[in-house]
Amino acid sequence: MKVLITGGAGFIGSTVASACLDEGIEPVLLDDLSTGRPEFATGRTLYQGDISDGALIDRVFHDHPDIHATINCAARIVVPESVADPLGYYDANVTKGLALVGHLLRNGCHRLVFSGSASIYDSGQAITEDAPLKPLSPYARTKAVFEGALEDITGGTPLRVITLRYFNPIGADPKLRTGLQVTKPTHALGVMIDRYRAGESFPVTGTDWPTRDGSGIRDYVHVWDLAAAHIAAVRRFDTVVPEAGPRYLPVNLGSGNGTTVFELIKAFEDVTGKPLAHHLTGARPGDNAGAYPAIDRARDVLGWTPAHTLQDGIAAALAWNKARHTILKDE
Repeated sequence: MKVLITGGAGFIGSTVASACLDEGIEPVLLDDLSTGRPEFATGRTLYQGDISDGALIDRVFHDHPDIHATINCAARIVVPESVADPLGYYDANVTKGLALVGHLLRNGCHRLVFSGSASIYDSGQAITEDAPLKPLSPYARTKAVFEGALEDITGGTPLRVITLRYFNPIGADPKLRTGLQVTKPTHALGVMIDRYRAGESFPVTGTDWPTRDGSGIRDYVHVWDLAAAHIAAVRRFDTVVPEAGPRYLPVNLGSGNGTTVFELIKAFEDVTGKPLAHHLTGARPGDNAGAYPAIDRARDVLGWTPAHTLQDGIAAALAWNKARHTILKDE
């Protein structure tokens, strides 16, 4: 089997490609390398360019007419950046995404696995795929808008789509072939690792949220488990979204439990064997109590449940943080 992975040199896309290789699936990567890394494409077929470039997509399918499905991981994803550049985000995540869909349909590729985001949901516990949407940033709204467009398109074309709505990916490829490439992560675990390495205190932002210990709650899923979900989606695609039935299906991917900030600190200390310096601060503008998903649909339709613990994800993230300078050439 062969799959096209757009954004295939980024964190998620390259990890999915690694898992594909380990499972006997040949990945064909497409990435403009604006944030992706050429090192993550080493030994893999890479087409460098934009997902909206029709001539390039045509060349990919001319060279690889046996592509079974496309996994679309190409997107801009930084929330503060989306606030500063909403037009750029709509162009990258919606306009170019729609162009890609047109190119796929023209080339007869009707199976699409889309990298969605849990940011489209409101805060809450055990969120199902049918929960009301409440995107709170331009980035999140681009993901919600594009999902709506995909669902509409499946109603009037041969396109079929499985959207995988990620919660918070952590960790790295267990073989350390790929990992988080950004130098200054803004998610909680990334900030925690940076503060830990620098010997600085980690801020706990808000301690009076309506959660089990007052700190905010999030859901973390090992990126290797995410990769396994993509493979399950590709392998089960025709069963999950058959041509004769509803051709659009969103699926939540997460641990299904949720982790508070204080629980994340405890898990971090379990992995490192050392106390983590931290201090309490007020909530930041725009913060909320957080959310975590119900993952029953992923289990029922994809046969997927997470195989890795929170501690596994933390350990993998720490290992990647230590090793990344040996892989990324400019570090």
